[in-house]
Amino acid sequence: MDSYRQMMAFIWAHEHGSFSAAARAHDLTPSAMSKLIGRLENRLGIRLIQRGARQLTLTEEGVAYLKSARNVVAAMNEADSLAEAFPIQLSGALKIRTMPTFARHQILPWLPEFLNQYPLISIDFELNAVYQDDFDRGVDIAIYGGMLPSSSRIAAKIGESEWITCASPAYLKKQGIPQHPQELVNHRCFHFNFSSSWNNWDFVENNQSFIVPVKPIASFSQGDFLRDLALRGEGVIRLADYHIGDDIRQGRLVPILRDFKSNITEPQYVIYAYRKLQSPRIRAFIDFLQDKLKQSPWRIDA
Repeated sequence: MDSYRQMMAFIWAHEHGSFSAAARAHDLTPSAMSKLIGRLENRLGIRLIQRGARQLTLTEEGVAYLKSARNVVAAMNEADSLAEAFPIQLSGALKIRTMPTFARHQILPWLPEFLNQYPLISIDFELNAVYQDDFDRGVDIAIYGGMLPSSSRIAAKIGESEWITCASPAYLKKQGIPQHPQELVNHRCFHFNFSSSWNNWDFVENNQSFIVPVKPIASFSQGDFLRDLALRGEGVIRLADYHIGDDIRQGRLVPILRDFKSNITEPQYVIYAYRKLQSPRIRAFIDFLQDKLKQSPWRIDA
């Protein structure tokens, strides 16, 4: 058991970048974290981590050990999955990480149906706009779109989305409908406050793509704030159709500059750790998700 704790302490320290950060995340003291890794290094007879003033750096031996340690964690998860395969009724906890707007608009509508079908499964949602590989810290499933970093994880495509520039009918009546993307620089616009391709308002003219340098008057970390402002007639936004598809179908928001749209779509993925024998509860949720979202139901004919 102590060997396992030493191994996990090493993995946590690498993931968090410091003993103190790892200790806080796992209810340990920095001293206890340091002692666990020290005992691990003494037991192995090699140095795994170079202690720097600002960050921890793995030695060559540490890089090799990290790979093996993660394989051990995966094997233990696989063993747990085998045990879970026996009960007839699925049970246990699921931890899912995804984008707040995707959870609200594409998962929440059918989530009660899933929970009613599997009453012994509980779900913990961790909502963040930016994808992170947190499978070694307990995440079972992640749902994200766009370009994903290369890894050993499994990413199954569940659909694709389009980013749409739009505004409310009230705003367009008052401020006028832009006839060319460059006119957006004279409009009230909103976008995200973190570095992302989502802030690239891209268009195409004469088969040439270009990005309009929109200067937002307000930025937010979550797309629902942008959507709410647009619905109130405050300005122009650019959001994914899985987020605002219903608003457009109901006429609450109106797509603009469609003659200049880039036709670039963003794939959406369900991501999970590689397991030869997957947990039945994870498989049940993924199957349910894929069935509900098949053929990208959020797509619009605009």
